[in-house]
Amino acid sequence: MSENRGNAKKQGDHLKDPYRYRMDYPSIGTCVIINNRNFPHLKGKEIREGTNADAEAVESTFRGLGYEIRRKDNLTVGEMVELLTTVSEENHRNSASFVCVLMSYGGKGTIYGTDSFVEVKTLTEIFCGGDPGKCKTLVAKPKLFFIQASRGEEMDFGSQTDDDDASDKFKIPVQADFLFAYSTAPGNQKSLLSE
Repeated sequence: MSENRGNAKKQGDHLKDPYRYRMDYPSIGTCVIINNRNFPHLKGKEIREGTNADAEAVESTFRGLGYEIRRKDNLTVGEMVELLTTVSEENHRNSASFVCVLMSYGGKGTIYGTDSFVEVKTLTEIFCGGDPGKCKTLVAKPKLFFIQASRGEEMDFGSQTDDDDASDKFKIPVQADFLFAYSTAPGNQKSLLSE
């Protein structure tokens, strides 16, 4: 069992569940926010109005949870990869987790920098820890990625809320109250765990 997961024999009685992450590190962790609003090199990509207010709300939320915030606005794909690579190579030994929030235009499995797009998988793989020297201090710690971006070309016309007060009725996205979580990463059959 990893030292980053609960192990009652090593950690004491306060963590008896071997499937629970340790959260008793000196720091909760780092939260990287990439907020792409302007796309001067991409034809047809308008300014993403309102994204700065969303980024400020995300920043405030994660700061309130104790995360060290690193917010960057209007990054190219190369700058996004460089920032995330740099953060992944840092020492996270005293951190309980890592959070990344990507806010931009998107497509099926992709997200846009200000100049082009990149597969989301390319950005998340930076934190996998499978290669020597690659993000080892975040192995067996939660790495959370929140992506605020479109995922295709279909339009979501929303659903009317069912509220008794007629003045409070409004539309929300049809899948607004869903959280999708998979046991494996896209393209993988299963995880092989050693006993």
